[in-house]
Amino acid sequence: MVAESLRTKWMAMTASIWIQCTGGGSYTFGIYSAILKSSQSYDQSTLDTVSVFKDIGGNVGVLSGLVYTAATFNRRRRDEREGRGGPWVVILIGAILCFTGYFLMWASVTGLIRRPPVPVMCLFMFIAAQSMTFLNTANVVSSVENFSDYGGTAVGIMKGFVGLSGAMLIQLYGTVCPGDPKSFILLLAVVPSLLSLLVMPLVRIYETTTVDEKKHLDGFSTLSLIIAAYLMVIITIKGILGLPPWANAVTLAILLFLLASPLLVAVRARRGDIGKPLISPAYSPLVENLEAKDSGEILVQFEDKSLNLLQAMRRVDFWLLFLAMVCGMGSGISTINNIRQLGESLRYSTLEINSLLSLWSIWNFIGRFGAGYVSDALLHRKGWPRPLLMAATLGTMSIGHLIIASGFRGNLYAGLVIVGICYGSQWSLMPTITSELFGVKHMGTIYNTISIASPMGSYIFSVRLIGYIYDHTITGEGNTCYGPHCFRLSFAIIAFVAFLGFLVSCVLVFRTKFLYQQIFEKRLLRRR
Repeated sequence: MVAESLRTKWMAMTASIWIQCTGGGSYTFGIYSAILKSSQSYDQSTLDTVSVFKDIGGNVGVLSGLVYTAATFNRRRRDEREGRGGPWVVILIGAILCFTGYFLMWASVTGLIRRPPVPVMCLFMFIAAQSMTFLNTANVVSSVENFSDYGGTAVGIMKGFVGLSGAMLIQLYGTVCPGDPKSFILLLAVVPSLLSLLVMPLVRIYETTTVDEKKHLDGFSTLSLIIAAYLMVIITIKGILGLPPWANAVTLAILLFLLASPLLVAVRARRGDIGKPLISPAYSPLVENLEAKDSGEILVQFEDKSLNLLQAMRRVDFWLLFLAMVCGMGSGISTINNIRQLGESLRYSTLEINSLLSLWSIWNFIGRFGAGYVSDALLHRKGWPRPLLMAATLGTMSIGHLIIASGFRGNLYAGLVIVGICYGSQWSLMPTITSELFGVKHMGTIYNTISIASPMGSYIFSVRLIGYIYDHTITGEGNTCYGPHCFRLSFAIIAFVAFLGFLVSCVLVFRTKFLYQQIFEKRLLRRR
């Protein structure tokens, strides 16, 4: 009976949420970047180079997509009510990579092993971050398959929790090893790996649905908002008043209790499904096969086909989406990588900078969750193309970058709110748009290929632009720049880049509006 209760798509969603909650170690780079820089005697450009390999490892997930496809679609199909395995293989690889990468990095920083050359440290960082692509691919793609009618909401929940994970891990840091970034690196090696190994058998694929999916998905969504609000309050209180160690322990215990609450939604959903017929989805927003005319108009054929990576790369829409992500994700992640240096240049305290790092995770979550939920609502109710919201967020992101460039008092709080929300939106919208344009069968490979845009943009904007200008702006001794001028020019350029992404997204809107109109009309027929 217990085993049967665990074999549901709702338990799969719950297990995926838990894994995502610890999968965002890359977002906490600002916590240990200073100790990494000092222990290895790096200058800012070298540190940015190492951080780029973090971005490459965390976003180049082609291998994880290929492994996922092999592990799920090439297996003999089992009874659909029982669920298909396969995602656990991808999660297992992710857990191994996570432990290996962060453990070797910790050993380097603590002196347990001889200080590695820069290329070797880049390799350690790459391995640690690469784990995120395996965990993310398994959780996101299996959720889209399990909840195909509400893919935007499912992706928003998955991407939202991985966005929140940075703030959660920082809360763990503040309780378990406050002020000890070396131990925090070891924490990043152990906690995500152990949790993933414990719950990975629950992540499975179920290809049937019930009429109450939206209701229970809204339950997960409500809990995610409650957790985000709680983290926001705690981070604000800590930033203003500070908390003693016992209070930090209490707040962490409450957070763990809230993270257990998705289990209640899963149990309630299973009980609600008892006695109700399980059916295959009458229609999925995932377009199984696309044929493009010379005019650019897209014809949708609902067949049991799906484009593979090479077929997708022959289409203009693939490259439009890729270029938009270079502009949006690349500029956003460059901001993440330089939050600490931005704060130091404006003489923010260490407490304020750590608060900004934690709050970034909240704003990132709002963008990831909100874009998935809102884009689903706009598509289902009005038939608006999902790329329309992508264009709107990229245009707004350019304003956020200009605010950061301005350097006025408090500009980081205002600018990072805007950039964080808009950056998070791209991570929710892009996978869902990918599944709708190219199909779900090879979604893991295709969307992870498009994700290469993030480290590509990070290298261009973080190393070749921000790091270069920063190092040449320093006056006097030392390797730290102080004043609003340190980042003004670089973020003004990045604002223009984000605006270019807005223009590219507008082109994608016009090219796909016919496709989304067909999706909307199909849904109207279902309601009737």
